[in-house]
Amino acid sequence: MNGVQRIVIVGAGPAGIRAAQTLAAAGLRPVVLDENARWGGQIYRQPPADAGFERSKAALYGFEAKKADAVHETMRALLPQIDYRPDTLVWSCEGGRLDTLCNGHEASVPFTHLIVASGATDRVVPMPGWTLPGVYTLGGAQVALKAQGCAIGRRIVLAGTGPLLYLVAYQYVKAGARIEAVLDTSALSRQVAAMPKLVSQPSTFAKGVYYVAWLKARGIEVMRGVALTRIDGARHVTGIRFKTSDGNEADIACDAVGLGFGLRPETQIADLAGCRFRFDALNRCWLPERDAAGRSSVPGIYLAGDGAGIAGADAAELAGRRAALALLDDLGIVQRTQHGGMNGAMLEQRLQRIAVFRAGLEAAFAPPQHFAQQWPDEMTVCRCEEVDAGTLRRCIRSGEASEINRLKALTRIGMGRCQGRMCGEAAIALLSHETGRPLESVGRLRSQAPIKPIPISPMLFDDGVAAIPEEARDE
Repeated sequence: MNGVQRIVIVGAGPAGIRAAQTLAAAGLRPVVLDENARWGGQIYRQPPADAGFERSKAALYGFEAKKADAVHETMRALLPQIDYRPDTLVWSCEGGRLDTLCNGHEASVPFTHLIVASGATDRVVPMPGWTLPGVYTLGGAQVALKAQGCAIGRRIVLAGTGPLLYLVAYQYVKAGARIEAVLDTSALSRQVAAMPKLVSQPSTFAKGVYYVAWLKARGIEVMRGVALTRIDGARHVTGIRFKTSDGNEADIACDAVGLGFGLRPETQIADLAGCRFRFDALNRCWLPERDAAGRSSVPGIYLAGDGAGIAGADAAELAGRRAALALLDDLGIVQRTQHGGMNGAMLEQRLQRIAVFRAGLEAAFAPPQHFAQQWPDEMTVCRCEEVDAGTLRRCIRSGEASEINRLKALTRIGMGRCQGRMCGEAAIALLSHETGRPLESVGRLRSQAPIKPIPISPMLFDDGVAAIPEEARDE
């Protein structure tokens, strides 16, 4: 490490790996913390080393196999030059220190400079029946296929909207799974209207068109402009109900549903680090502020990849490099040759071109806008704390809560294991509808440590010795 500098990267997906590569090329040795057992992130997730099955990268990643292989091999070559720590959960960030958990052991990791490449997770829109066994997020369905070599059911319906909907369907059918239908809540007219921006990235656009055509050629029913009404079942999923684009009621029998409405950034680490946030109308959520190079509002903290705003794997690689270059500039380190021959300005230009395409995707596959008003009172919104829509409505209508953190304090929504990941946006949407105010005016859920569930034992024991005060041990 150069002098007293200690550089830490959180995340070993495309953004984190390219950031590490850029720093290593400058002679630095960053610490790379990753929650997963193997590098690659969600998009290029690798099966466990002892998975018990083998699938080629072409089978796992399709058109992106070469990109996945390049990212994987880059990281493999970097291992002697970095301090790589897999299976490491970062659960808090405060005062120039990350609190981590690895194999049941808690450790504090100090930093002088931090690159947050935390990635994204599924955007969940609740609907009646969404908590039934057999309902998965699209990302969860993809993890099952990539990391566990299995499908989520025998007769599967994939529903929601966004590019991931068609990608997962393509991957599942290629793997031999039975997909009963793909139900897209976005209308074809929206997708056609977004075409001018979508064709700004012609190769990526062509892949999406190919996925749909490939599915239809194999007899998979693809329905657009549907309105999902409920998932049926008592102890397990038995079917899904919806309205077609012409308003007719329909249902499909199935034993599993993959549900997703795009992605949402994982911003909790940036929040705990003290980064300033702003509401982003395109992503329909609050994002940490950053400049074009990835610098946050906190000196020494940089943001890259989907954790700072959804833009996809290609943009994540570029943003990881750009954030690392910004860090080097701030340290006064001049890197004479850049990977791929691109300097900071060139990276920013490419990111801007991708941003145009991304705006087209958000317009083409926008999540439903007025879903909250249709929820029955008995429908669970927060499954961790078992808070239903009726409880939230009564609290809001009583006048006791007009801001999301006040609603959280009164109902416990967002206080459970997911810390608002699954229910946060839903609660904000309901609050917005009930108060008649725009999303940005009802606040954002403040992050709290631990940002993900951790066992209590590392907090109570230190090297096998109970850390509970002696006078309290017999109580």
